[in-house]
Amino acid sequence: MHGAVAVTNSPVFLSSSMFRQPLISPSSTISLRHTSPTPSSPSSSLHKHTNGYNEGPIVTCDSNSSPTVLSKRKRPARIQIPFAPLTFTDEVAKPVDDVTEIDEEGEAYSVYCKRGKRGAMEDRYSAVVDLQGYSKQAFFGVFDGHGGAKAVEFSANNLSKNIMSKVANKSEDEIAEAVREGYLATDSEFLKEDVNGGACCVTALIRKGNLIVSNAGDCRAVMSRGGVAETLTVDHKPSREDEKDRIESMGGYVDCRNGVWRIQGSLAVSRGIGDQHLKKWVIAEPETSIINIRPECEFLILASDGIWDTVSNQEAIDIVRPFCIGTMKPDLTSACKKLVGVSATRGSYDDMSVMIIRLPHFMS
Repeated sequence: MHGAVAVTNSPVFLSSSMFRQPLISPSSTISLRHTSPTPSSPSSSLHKHTNGYNEGPIVTCDSNSSPTVLSKRKRPARIQIPFAPLTFTDEVAKPVDDVTEIDEEGEAYSVYCKRGKRGAMEDRYSAVVDLQGYSKQAFFGVFDGHGGAKAVEFSANNLSKNIMSKVANKSEDEIAEAVREGYLATDSEFLKEDVNGGACCVTALIRKGNLIVSNAGDCRAVMSRGGVAETLTVDHKPSREDEKDRIESMGGYVDCRNGVWRIQGSLAVSRGIGDQHLKKWVIAEPETSIINIRPECEFLILASDGIWDTVSNQEAIDIVRPFCIGTMKPDLTSACKKLVGVSATRGSYDDMSVMIIRLPHFMS
Protein backbone atom coordinates (compact mmCIF):
# COMPACT_ATOMS: atom_id res chain seq x y z
CA MET A 1 0.00 0.00 0.00
CA HIS A 2 1.49 3.30 -1.01
CA GLY A 3 0.42 6.87 -0.29
CA ALA A 4 2.23 9.95 -1.61
CA VAL A 5 0.83 12.60 -0.97
CA ALA A 6 3.58 37.27 -5.47
CA VAL A 7 3.81 39.82 -10.23
CA THR A 8 2.85 43.32 -9.37
CA ASN A 9 -0.48 44.65 -10.64
CA SER A 10 0.82 48.11 -11.51
CA PRO A 11 2.34 48.69 -14.98
CA VAL A 12 5.57 50.63 -15.29
CA PHE A 13 5.41 53.66 -17.57
CA LEU A 14 8.54 55.13 -19.11
CA SER A 15 9.02 58.75 -20.19
CA SER A 16 9.79 57.94 -23.79
CA SER A 17 8.71 59.45 -27.10
CA MET A 18 7.30 56.11 -28.21
CA PHE A 19 4.51 56.53 -25.68
CA ARG A 20 3.62 59.98 -27.06
CA GLN A 21 3.12 58.79 -30.66
CA PRO A 22 -0.06 57.08 -31.85
CA LEU A 23 0.68 53.40 -32.34
CA ILE A 24 -2.59 52.59 -34.13
CA SER A 25 -4.15 54.55 -37.01
CA PRO A 26 -7.67 55.94 -36.46
CA SER A 27 -9.08 53.69 -39.17
CA SER A 28 -7.76 50.41 -37.80
CA THR A 29 -9.76 47.73 -36.04
CA ILE A 30 -8.70 46.53 -32.61
CA SER A 31 -9.69 43.10 -31.36
CA LEU A 32 -9.26 42.46 -27.67
CA ARG A 33 -9.75 39.09 -26.03
CA HIS A 34 -10.45 38.77 -22.38
CA THR A 35 -10.91 35.78 -20.15
CA SER A 36 -12.91 35.45 -17.00
CA PRO A 37 -12.17 33.11 -14.14
CA THR A 38 -14.08 29.88 -14.09
CA PRO A 39 -13.90 28.00 -10.79
CA SER A 40 -12.60 24.48 -11.07
CA SER A 41 -14.60 21.65 -9.63
CA PRO A 42 -13.42 20.46 -6.21
CA SER A 43 -11.31 17.38 -6.05
CA SER A 44 -9.57 15.47 -3.32
CA SER A 45 -6.59 14.59 -5.53
CA LEU A 46 -3.30 16.25 -4.71
CA HIS A 47 -1.96 15.75 -8.21
CA LYS A 48 -4.66 17.48 -10.27
CA HIS A 49 -3.78 21.01 -11.35
CA THR A 50 -6.21 23.40 -13.04
CA ASN A 51 -5.41 26.84 -14.33
CA GLY A 52 -8.85 28.23 -13.46
CA TYR A 53 -9.31 30.21 -16.69
CA ASN A 54 -11.30 29.60 -19.89
CA GLU A 55 -11.58 31.71 -23.05
CA GLY A 56 -14.41 34.25 -22.92
CA PRO A 57 -16.19 36.40 -25.52
CA ILE A 58 -14.47 38.75 -28.02
CA VAL A 59 -14.81 42.52 -27.61
CA THR A 60 -14.27 44.48 -30.87
CA CYS A 61 -13.78 48.24 -31.02
CA ASP A 62 -13.96 49.94 -34.48
CA SER A 63 -12.81 53.52 -35.06
CA ASN A 64 -13.84 55.16 -38.37
CA SER A 65 -14.33 58.73 -37.09
CA SER A 66 -12.71 61.80 -38.52
CA PRO A 67 -9.55 63.01 -36.85
CA THR A 68 -11.30 66.27 -36.00
CA VAL A 69 -14.90 65.19 -35.43
CA LEU A 70 -15.48 62.46 -32.86
CA SER A 71 -18.75 60.54 -33.01
CA LYS A 72 -20.47 59.53 -29.80
CA ARG A 73 -19.80 55.85 -29.08
CA LYS A 74 -20.91 53.41 -26.40
CA ARG A 75 -18.42 52.58 -23.67
CA PRO A 76 -16.74 49.24 -24.51
CA ALA A 77 -17.15 46.31 -22.15
CA ARG A 78 -14.65 46.17 -19.31
CA ILE A 79 -11.70 43.90 -19.97
CA GLN A 80 -11.09 41.56 -17.03
CA ILE A 81 -7.43 40.69 -16.61
CA PRO A 82 -6.62 37.62 -14.47
CA PHE A 83 -4.55 38.54 -11.43
CA ALA A 84 -1.67 36.37 -10.19
CA PRO A 85 0.18 36.79 -6.87
CA LEU A 86 3.92 37.53 -6.76
CA THR A 87 6.16 34.48 -6.88
CA PHE A 88 9.82 33.81 -7.43
CA THR A 89 9.35 30.38 -9.00
CA ASP A 90 8.86 29.48 -12.64
CA GLU A 91 5.10 29.37 -12.30
CA VAL A 92 2.47 30.72 -9.95
CA ALA A 93 2.13 28.40 -6.98
CA LYS A 94 -1.53 27.78 -6.21
CA PRO A 95 -3.31 25.55 -3.69
CA VAL A 96 -3.79 22.14 -5.26
CA ASP A 97 -7.57 21.92 -5.55
CA ASP A 98 -7.74 23.96 -2.33
CA VAL A 99 -6.82 20.92 -0.21
CA THR A 100 -6.58 21.99 3.41
CA GLU A 101 -6.02 18.65 5.12
CA ILE A 102 -5.24 15.01 4.38
CA ASP A 103 -5.37 11.96 6.58
CA GLU A 104 -4.68 8.29 6.04
CA GLU A 105 -4.72 5.38 8.45
CA GLY A 106 -3.17 1.97 8.05
CA GLU A 107 -2.90 -1.08 10.27
CA ALA A 108 0.02 0.26 12.30
CA TYR A 109 0.34 3.90 11.28
CA SER A 110 -1.60 7.08 10.72
CA VAL A 111 -0.76 10.39 9.05
CA TYR A 112 -2.43 13.79 9.14
CA CYS A 113 -1.42 16.88 7.13
CA LYS A 114 -2.95 20.31 7.58
CA ARG A 115 -2.29 23.31 5.36
CA GLY A 116 -0.78 26.35 7.07
CA LYS A 117 -1.50 30.02 6.48
CA ARG A 118 1.23 30.69 3.91
CA GLY A 119 -0.51 29.47 0.75
CA ALA A 120 -0.56 26.12 -1.04
CA MET A 121 0.19 23.00 0.96
CA GLU A 122 3.76 21.88 0.32
CA ASP A 123 3.94 18.94 2.75
CA ARG A 124 3.69 15.38 1.47
CA TYR A 125 4.12 11.88 2.89
CA SER A 126 4.89 8.36 1.80
CA ALA A 127 3.77 5.10 3.39
CA VAL A 128 4.65 1.67 1.98
CA VAL A 129 3.73 -1.36 4.09
CA ASP A 130 4.23 -5.05 3.34
CA LEU A 131 7.33 -3.92 1.52
CA GLN A 132 8.54 -6.52 -0.98
CA GLY A 133 5.90 -8.88 0.36
CA TYR A 134 7.12 -8.88 3.97
CA SER A 135 4.58 -7.79 6.60
CA LYS A 136 7.31 -6.69 9.01
CA GLN A 137 9.01 -4.47 6.44
CA ALA A 138 7.84 -0.93 5.64
CA PHE A 139 8.90 2.53 4.54
CA PHE A 140 7.51 5.80 5.90
CA GLY A 141 8.40 9.39 5.11
CA VAL A 142 7.33 12.98 5.75
CA PHE A 143 8.43 15.64 3.27
CA ASP A 144 8.34 19.43 3.62
CA GLY A 145 8.67 21.43 0.39
CA HIS A 146 9.77 24.99 -0.21
CA GLY A 147 9.76 27.12 -3.35
CA GLY A 148 6.87 25.14 -4.82
CA ALA A 149 5.68 21.55 -4.69
CA LYS A 150 7.78 20.04 -7.51
CA ALA A 151 10.62 18.76 -5.33
CA VAL A 152 8.41 17.49 -2.53
CA GLU A 153 6.16 15.61 -4.95
CA PHE A 154 9.19 14.06 -6.65
CA SER A 155 10.75 13.04 -3.33
CA ALA A 156 7.58 11.48 -1.95
CA ASN A 157 7.10 9.48 -5.14
CA ASN A 158 10.66 8.31 -5.72
CA LEU A 159 12.75 8.19 -2.55
CA SER A 160 11.42 4.88 -1.26
CA LYS A 161 11.98 3.18 -4.64
CA ASN A 162 15.52 4.50 -4.92
CA ILE A 163 16.41 3.43 -1.39
CA MET A 164 15.05 -0.07 -1.85
CA SER A 165 16.88 -0.36 -5.17
CA LYS A 166 20.15 0.37 -3.35
CA VAL A 167 19.28 -1.90 -0.40
CA ALA A 168 18.90 -4.83 -2.79
CA ASN A 169 22.62 -4.65 -3.60
CA LYS A 170 23.92 -4.18 -0.07
CA SER A 171 24.51 -6.36 2.96
CA GLU A 172 22.76 -5.64 6.27
CA ASP A 173 25.90 -3.92 7.51
CA GLU A 174 25.65 -1.50 4.59
CA ILE A 175 22.04 -0.35 5.09
CA ALA A 176 23.02 3.19 6.10
CA GLU A 177 25.11 3.51 2.94
CA ALA A 178 22.21 2.19 0.85
CA VAL A 179 19.91 4.85 2.30
CA ARG A 180 22.53 7.51 1.62
CA GLU A 181 22.84 6.42 -2.00
CA GLY A 182 19.05 6.43 -2.32
CA TYR A 183 18.84 10.03 -1.13
CA LEU A 184 21.63 11.15 -3.44
CA ALA A 185 20.12 9.34 -6.43
CA THR A 186 16.75 11.02 -5.81
CA ASP A 187 18.44 14.41 -5.62
CA SER A 188 20.41 13.80 -8.80
CA GLU A 189 17.30 12.70 -10.69
CA PHE A 190 15.31 15.71 -9.54
CA LEU A 191 18.04 18.16 -10.54
CA LYS A 192 17.80 16.81 -14.09
CA GLU A 193 14.19 18.03 -14.14
CA ASP A 194 15.64 21.57 -14.10
CA VAL A 195 12.87 23.09 -11.98
CA ASN A 196 12.95 25.21 -8.88
CA GLY A 197 12.24 24.23 -5.29
CA GLY A 198 13.51 21.88 -2.66
CA ALA A 199 12.32 19.39 -0.04
CA CYS A 200 13.32 18.42 3.48
CA CYS A 201 12.88 14.74 4.29
CA VAL A 202 12.66 12.41 7.25
CA THR A 203 12.26 8.71 6.55
CA ALA A 204 11.97 5.46 8.46
CA LEU A 205 12.83 2.12 6.88
CA ILE A 206 11.75 -0.84 9.02
CA ARG A 207 13.52 -4.03 8.10
CA LYS A 208 14.37 -7.26 9.92
CA GLY A 209 13.49 -5.84 13.32
CA ASN A 210 15.58 -2.70 12.84
CA LEU A 211 14.46 0.91 12.55
CA ILE A 212 16.59 2.89 10.11
CA VAL A 213 15.79 6.62 10.45
CA SER A 214 17.30 9.25 8.16
CA ASN A 215 16.85 12.95 7.54
CA ALA A 216 17.97 15.79 5.30
CA GLY A 217 16.65 19.14 6.47
CA ASP A 218 14.51 20.07 9.45
CA CYS A 219 11.83 17.37 9.44
CA ARG A 220 12.36 15.34 12.61
CA ALA A 221 11.93 11.84 14.04
CA VAL A 222 11.23 11.28 17.75
CA MET A 223 10.62 7.88 19.34
CA SER A 224 8.87 7.06 22.60
CA ARG A 225 10.97 4.67 24.64
CA GLY A 226 8.85 3.80 27.66
CA GLY A 227 7.30 7.27 27.56
CA VAL A 228 10.58 9.14 27.27
CA ALA A 229 11.34 11.10 24.10
CA GLU A 230 14.36 9.83 22.19
CA THR A 231 15.35 12.13 19.33
CA LEU A 232 16.60 10.11 16.38
CA THR A 233 17.51 12.98 14.04
CA VAL A 234 19.20 16.37 14.31
CA ASP A 235 17.83 19.24 12.25
CA HIS A 236 20.06 20.47 9.44
CA LYS A 237 20.09 24.24 9.85
CA PRO A 238 22.75 26.84 9.00
CA SER A 239 22.98 27.70 12.71
CA ARG A 240 24.50 24.28 13.46
CA GLU A 241 28.20 24.85 14.00
CA ASP A 242 29.29 21.91 11.87
CA GLU A 243 26.91 22.89 9.06
CA LYS A 244 28.07 26.50 9.20
CA ASP A 245 31.71 25.38 8.99
CA ARG A 246 30.94 23.10 6.03
CA ILE A 247 29.14 25.87 4.13
CA GLU A 248 31.87 28.44 4.76
CA SER A 249 34.60 26.00 3.78
CA MET A 250 32.86 25.70 0.39
CA GLY A 251 32.88 29.47 -0.14
CA GLY A 252 29.34 30.16 1.07
CA TYR A 253 28.20 32.39 3.88
CA VAL A 254 25.68 32.14 6.69
CA ASP A 255 24.01 35.13 8.29
CA CYS A 256 21.15 35.85 10.65
CA ARG A 257 18.20 37.94 9.49
CA ASN A 258 15.26 38.71 11.75
CA GLY A 259 16.37 35.94 14.09
CA VAL A 260 16.64 33.27 11.36
CA TRP A 261 19.97 31.87 10.13
CA ARG A 262 20.12 31.51 6.35
CA ILE A 263 22.50 30.31 3.62
CA GLN A 264 23.49 33.08 1.21
CA GLY A 265 20.81 35.20 2.88
CA SER A 266 18.17 32.86 1.41
CA LEU A 267 17.43 29.35 2.69
CA ALA A 268 16.91 28.44 6.37
CA VAL A 269 17.86 24.75 5.98
CA SER A 270 21.25 23.35 5.02
CA ARG A 271 20.31 19.96 3.54
CA GLY A 272 17.55 18.66 1.32
CA ILE A 273 16.50 17.37 -2.09
CA GLY A 274 16.69 19.96 -4.88
CA ASP A 275 17.50 23.66 -4.35
CA GLN A 276 19.55 23.74 -7.53
CA HIS A 277 20.57 27.40 -7.16
CA LEU A 278 22.18 26.59 -3.78
CA LYS A 279 23.30 23.03 -4.53
CA LYS A 280 26.95 23.78 -3.77
CA TRP A 281 26.00 24.23 -0.11
CA VAL A 282 22.59 22.55 0.33
CA ILE A 283 23.52 18.90 0.10
CA ALA A 284 21.17 15.91 0.00
CA GLU A 285 23.35 13.61 2.10
CA PRO A 286 21.30 12.30 5.05
CA GLU A 287 22.31 11.43 8.59
CA THR A 288 21.11 8.00 9.67
CA SER A 289 20.43 6.23 12.98
CA ILE A 290 19.78 2.50 13.31
CA ILE A 291 17.91 1.07 16.31
CA ASN A 292 16.85 -2.45 17.09
CA ILE A 293 13.12 -2.39 17.91
CA ARG A 294 12.61 -3.60 21.47
CA PRO A 295 9.39 -3.93 23.54
CA GLU A 296 10.03 -0.53 25.19
CA CYS A 297 10.06 1.14 21.76
CA GLU A 298 6.43 2.23 21.76
CA PHE A 299 5.89 4.49 18.76
CA LEU A 300 7.68 6.76 16.33
CA ILE A 301 6.68 10.31 15.37
CA LEU A 302 7.77 11.73 12.02
CA ALA A 303 6.81 15.38 11.58
CA SER A 304 7.57 18.52 9.60
CA ASP A 305 8.98 21.64 11.23
CA GLY A 306 5.50 23.17 11.40
CA ILE A 307 5.06 20.94 14.45
CA TRP A 308 8.50 21.21 16.01
CA ASP A 309 8.53 25.01 15.84
CA THR A 310 5.96 25.12 18.64
CA VAL A 311 6.03 21.70 20.36
CA SER A 312 9.01 20.15 22.14
CA ASN A 313 10.03 16.53 21.65
CA GLN A 314 8.83 15.39 25.07
CA GLU A 315 5.59 17.35 24.75
CA ALA A 316 4.87 15.54 21.50
CA ILE A 317 5.37 12.16 23.18
CA ASP A 318 3.16 13.17 26.12
CA ILE A 319 0.37 14.33 23.80
CA VAL A 320 0.40 11.21 21.62
CA ARG A 321 1.02 8.50 24.23
CA PRO A 322 -2.48 8.34 25.82
CA PHE A 323 -3.92 7.56 22.39
CA CYS A 324 -1.47 4.71 21.79
CA ILE A 325 -0.49 3.11 25.09
CA GLY A 326 -2.70 1.54 27.78
CA THR A 327 -5.77 1.41 25.58
CA MET A 328 -7.54 -1.50 23.93
CA LYS A 329 -8.08 0.48 20.71
CA PRO A 330 -5.18 2.77 19.83
CA ASP A 331 -6.41 5.84 17.94
CA LEU A 332 -3.45 7.11 15.95
CA THR A 333 -5.50 9.45 13.77
CA SER A 334 -6.85 11.33 16.80
CA ALA A 335 -3.32 11.47 18.18
CA CYS A 336 -2.05 13.06 14.94
CA LYS A 337 -4.87 15.59 14.88
CA LYS A 338 -4.37 16.44 18.55
CA LEU A 339 -0.69 17.18 18.00
CA VAL A 340 -1.45 19.34 14.95
CA GLY A 341 -4.17 21.14 16.90
CA VAL A 342 -1.82 22.00 19.74
CA SER A 343 0.77 23.35 17.30
CA ALA A 344 -1.82 25.43 15.45
CA THR A 345 -3.19 26.85 18.70
CA ARG A 346 0.31 27.99 19.61
CA GLY A 347 0.56 30.00 16.42
CA SER A 348 2.25 27.78 13.83
CA TYR A 349 1.76 29.34 10.39
CA ASP A 350 3.55 26.60 8.46
CA ASP A 351 2.10 23.41 7.00
CA MET A 352 1.87 20.76 9.72
CA SER A 353 2.30 17.06 9.04
CA VAL A 354 2.48 14.23 11.56
CA MET A 355 2.93 10.50 11.05
CA ILE A 356 2.76 8.06 13.96
CA ILE A 357 3.97 4.45 13.63
CA ARG A 358 3.32 1.73 16.21
CA LEU A 359 6.71 0.04 16.46
CA PRO A 360 5.74 -3.23 18.28
CA HIS A 361 3.80 -4.25 15.17
CA PHE A 362 7.13 -4.56 13.34
CA MET A 363 9.10 -6.49 15.94
CA SER A 364 10.61 -9.69 14.62
